[in-house]
Formats: sequence, C-alpha cells, structure tokens
Amino acid sequence: MKRITKILGAGLLALNALSAASAFAAEKVVLGVAIPTATHSFTAGIVWWANEAKAELEKAHPGLKVIVKTAATAPEQANQLQDMLTVNKINTLVIFPIESASLTQPVAQVKKKGVYVTVVDRGLTTNDAQDAYVSGDNTAFGKLPAEYMAKRLNGKGNIVVFRGMPTTLDNTRFDAFNAVMKDHPGIKILDAKYGNWNRDDAFKVMQDYLTRFKQIDAVWAADDDMAIGVQKAIEQAKRTDIKDVFGGAGAKGAVKKIMDGSDPLIMADVSYSPKFIYDAIKMTAEARLKGEKLPANTIIPSVLITKENAKQFYFPNSPF
Repeated sequence: MKRITKILGAGLLALNALSAASAFAAEKVVLGVAIPTATHSFTAGIVWWANEAKAELEKAHPGLKVIVKTAATAPEQANQLQDMLTVNKINTLVIFPIESASLTQPVAQVKKKGVYVTVVDRGLTTNDAQDAYVSGDNTAFGKLPAEYMAKRLNGKGNIVVFRGMPTTLDNTRFDAFNAVMKDHPGIKILDAKYGNWNRDDAFKVMQDYLTRFKQIDAVWAADDDMAIGVQKAIEQAKRTDIKDVFGGAGAKGAVKKIMDGSDPLIMADVSYSPKFIYDAIKMTAEARLKGEKLPANTIIPSVLITKENAKQFYFPNSPF
C-alpha cells in the first residue's frame, strides 16, 4: 500500500510540474518598446539598437513578440502607451521617456494594469511607476568633464554650459558638474541654457552666448550633437578665445577626432552609448520569459575618452 501511495505521489508531482510548464509555455511575453524618434544621431542609435534587439530576441524566442514604437513628442508617446496596452495587449514595457514629468502618470497607469515596466535613461519623477531602471552613469557624465575642464583651465577661466532637455538625468549631470566646479572658485560659469540635445538649437544658444560674453575659455556642450552646433557658431563668429569644447556620449565622429588629434577643440569625451536600450530590452525580455525580475537599478559606467583609450569606443558601423 505504501508503495502504491509513493507511486501516486510521484505521479501527481510530475503532473503538477507538467501543468506548470504548460501554463508557462502558454503565456506569451508581449513586450512594447517606446522610444524617441531619430531626431539626431544619438536617438538614431537608440532606434537602431532597439530594432537589433527585436530581431535577435524574436529569432531566439519564438514565443516572444517585441513591438517597437517611436514618438516625436511626449503626448505622442503617451498615446502610444495606451495603444500598446489596448490594441497590442502588451504585458511588458521598456520605455525611454521623451520627458520625465509628462510621461510619469501615463507610465504609472500602464503599470497599474499589471504591465511589467523597465524605464531606460531618462527617469520618471517617481520610482513607483516602474519595476526597474536601466541607465548610463549620469553622475560620471557630469563629473568627468568638470574635472577634465578644471585641469585644462588650471582652475581659472570662463565657461558656458549647455543642458539637454528638462529631465531627471539632465538634472543629475548638471548637479554633478556644478559640484566639481564649486571646488574651483577661479572658474566662472557664465550661463547654462537648454540646447535640447539638438545641434540647431545649440547653434542658436551659442550665438547668444557669443554675443553676450566677450571672453569664453571653454564650453561644456554636454552632448556631441550640440558640440557640432556650438563649433559652427564659433566658426561663423570667428572667435579664437575658446580653447575647449567638451561634448558627451562618445559619438563616432567625436571619437574619431580624438583618435586622430584632428580638431584642437575636441580633445576628450565621455562615454554614454545608446546600446543600453539593447541591453535593457534583452535583460527585461529574458527575465520575463523566466518569470523573474530585474534589479531595481542597473547603471552602465561612463568613462573619460582620451586619445589613449579612444579606439575602445570607436564603432565605425554604428549610426552613432
């Protein structure tokens, strides 16, 4: 009798395991990806890496569906979230918010519907709206340029600053930059304005700076696209007082200049690759397929790029 009981028990265990596996296999992961439109080279890299992740993951996991949506504005991105929820029936979301404050509530509403949410790069105004956060190191993105520029200026000079867009990551970068500069009272920050990570906007802001300030020693452009707009304005104004333009993110054009030593204004950069959207999508999809969660925060280090290490950050086939 005991032997029969053991056999029945083993059979029930096997059936339970089979049922669990069948239920798991039947549950499809539908992952929505909400990212900005490719308005400049960095977001072009974001779009390219997101589609690379979709192609690789769907090929490796037949039960997985990845839907990539791009938006030009925050309201458009918010509307896409509702469409992905009601039309595509997503149960997982990876979002690169166009703006922090205006996207927080729409993302929170999606999470309340039971969707697992990973936020990438530009954060939301509250962590309650997300399950996980994946980002580059925004503190280092502001700290490393400040340390480099303070050393290049020997602790004395005038700097103008470009900010990105009004987001939490821009605040983190700007605060980290200012924290270093507080230790260098001989360096004066003349002004800091938003250039929206856009070379045309940066060109206009730099024209304003050049009109208002007769002596500028260095520019923290805080983005490689904005650095291009800054340099164009400097060239048109034929100003020779500016000795450094520090961009950011490690675009291949900027890294090539550093490697070649071909531009005396561009001597260093800080890494911040758009590949993190690929990493975030892959990590989220693979965790969801296993029924697991990501760590609350995953930070990808940012590194100072100089002539000595530039080759490690040069990817000629990438759009960025």
